[in-house]
Amino acid sequence: MRLPLSPSRVAKYQAMNPLLLAAPVGAAGFAGLTAYGARHPKSQLFGPSIFATDSPRKFALTFDDGPNPAITRKLLDLLDLHNCKATFFVVGKFVRECPGLVKETAARGHTIGNHTETHPNLFFCGPEETRSELLRCSEAISQAIHEEPRLFRPPFGLRSPWLGEIVSRNRMQAVMWTLIPGDWRVKPVDWLTARMQPIADHAKQNLRTGNPPERRAHGDVLCLHDGDYKHLNGDRSRTLAAIEYWLPRWRDLGLEFVTITEAGGSVEA
Repeated sequence: MRLPLSPSRVAKYQAMNPLLLAAPVGAAGFAGLTAYGARHPKSQLFGPSIFATDSPRKFALTFDDGPNPAITRKLLDLLDLHNCKATFFVVGKFVRECPGLVKETAARGHTIGNHTETHPNLFFCGPEETRSELLRCSEAISQAIHEEPRLFRPPFGLRSPWLGEIVSRNRMQAVMWTLIPGDWRVKPVDWLTARMQPIADHAKQNLRTGNPPERRAHGDVLCLHDGDYKHLNGDRSRTLAAIEYWLPRWRDLGLEFVTITEAGGSVEA
């Protein structure tokens, strides 16, 4: 029978065999790099993505998970009231159920983007499933507005090593954000309104006369949700109320509302 090594001998053995330590350290480093590439909105590891506008004065409002018959049209009316154009990343299965609502959104001057067919976590989807999710959503959008989407946002903001190539091959560009306040959470409107305060703070800081150029390089992209990816008619009334509070205040700060196609967005990490 082989007796176990004492702790001192284990330490000595490991010191003589650095590969025993290098393997887990290397694996941990790779896992950390993969997590950064998959989740961080500024990461370009898994393909280029827009995460900010090219001017501190330009502010891009974006909405995910629609179309939503319970909220989207009310949101469109509110955006019209403030002469605000936005970008809507829609889910293909909902586009097929509400093509008229998507057509109306585009007709009112907003940009329509691809948010996959069923809203899966693409980090756990293989290349073929990922390709199918993107193509089916683009097909639904094309049938609704007779135009292929040129923008794509990954569900949950999660990407995979093969996603960038698939997005590029389908003539789209990935879009992330500078702020995602968590409006899907069931919280009071005041909570959500406060979580959107950084947009105003950035505007005050970045548009201040005398700031050095590097402090004024980019503007914000805000990620909100007009729908619920799990089902139609999700309650996004809190999002609507928070936007109603902030739209005139953002305008008063000197921000210009733009779609992502007008944003000239940053793809620098």
